Amino acid sequence: MSWVSGAAGSPYGVTNLPYGVFRHGDREPRIGVRIGDFVLDLAGAEAAGLVLAGGALGRPTLNAFLALGRPQWTAVRQRVVELLTDPAHRPTVEPLLVPLREVELLLPFEVADYVDFYSSEHHAGNVGQIFRPGQPPLLPNWKHVPIGYHGRAGTVVVSGTPVVRPTGQRASAQGPTTGASVRLDIEAEVGFVVGVPSRLGDRVPVADFTDHVFGVVLVNDWSARDIQAWEYQPLGPFLGKSFATSVSGWVTPLEALADAFVPAPHQDPPVQDYLRDTPHLGLDVTLSVEWNGERVAEPPFATMYWTPAQQLAHLTVNGASLRTGDLYASGTVSGPERGQVGSFLELTWGGSEPVKFADGSERTFLEDGDTVTITATAPGPDGTTIALGEVTGTVLPAR
Repeated sequence: MSWVSGAAGSPYGVTNLPYGVFRHGDREPRIGVRIGDFVLDLAGAEAAGLVLAGGALGRPTLNAFLALGRPQWTAVRQRVVELLTDPAHRPTVEPLLVPLREVELLLPFEVADYVDFYSSEHHAGNVGQIFRPGQPPLLPNWKHVPIGYHGRAGTVVVSGTPVVRPTGQRASAQGPTTGASVRLDIEAEVGFVVGVPSRLGDRVPVADFTDHVFGVVLVNDWSARDIQAWEYQPLGPFLGKSFATSVSGWVTPLEALADAFVPAPHQDPPVQDYLRDTPHLGLDVTLSVEWNGERVAEPPFATMYWTPAQQLAHLTVNGASLRTGDLYASGTVSGPERGQVGSFLELTWGGSEPVKFADGSERTFLEDGDTVTITATAPGPDGTTIALGEVTGTVLPAR
């Protein structure tokens, strides 16, 4: 039990402790850990000799700390838990607590590379039916290889950053035209943050997942479906996806999710040897999608066909190196029911079935001024619940 006011019973209690980077007033960006409705200033804690991390916690991003690796991550976490639970530390630690309402959250890590996967069988099947009616919903390779593509690291933004409606080429009855997207969508995803790099030419096996991956963020991979539909064949997504990817301001350590690992869906046909993870585990994370303040879907991450460890192994099977700050996302999280989908493309079935809101308004895709917020929870120890940092964004008109 933490001595911090309000931490007991909070989904951001001592069993969670996500890391972020914050600005308080006119001070420089600092690394902190969330506890309840406060942020523990870890830069100040390290400067005071309360936490030892070789100066990595005094940086303006998490990257130096991420590079330290699992033993140091565990040691710092254990020390922070001690500082926040032992009343003897209260006199020295309490002055380092900053009310959450007073801080501005910044992008927590410098993104090195960004890869987005396509790992939900339900999502892939739905999209196949919408984009390729009359054809098999899954392409022949889908259950053999974790499909993914490279995104733009430079357009990954922290939660709360407005998203400008993208412009690009679209198909029309008269041929291609150029203009602002009229089918702007979201993709509710879970992202994985790489800490420890790998050497170019080396493969990272599934068993080494926890040695390299520090933690988890929620992701909204904004998508312009009309631009995507025109450009995606034959090489896949490009400008329909690369204009903005929002991530939460808090990175939840894998250690906080220890009780959330559950058996992943059975894979048939059998996968290639390098993808065989034993045990075959996914994460019991339940997402919630709010559109202009109304909950419209609850995607279940536990249904994802390809696991995070398999994604990492596939990402590196060709010898591509990992870098500290790499982000790879799961792809849209969708379950078998309409109320469990992670995109509005699926929720409105390609725009043919509008969503009706309490005020009588309807939507098929995002309009200027719309706000989307994605939250998530996962089981913690002893029946508790932990929360992942939310990711939210508001659509601005095209420029």
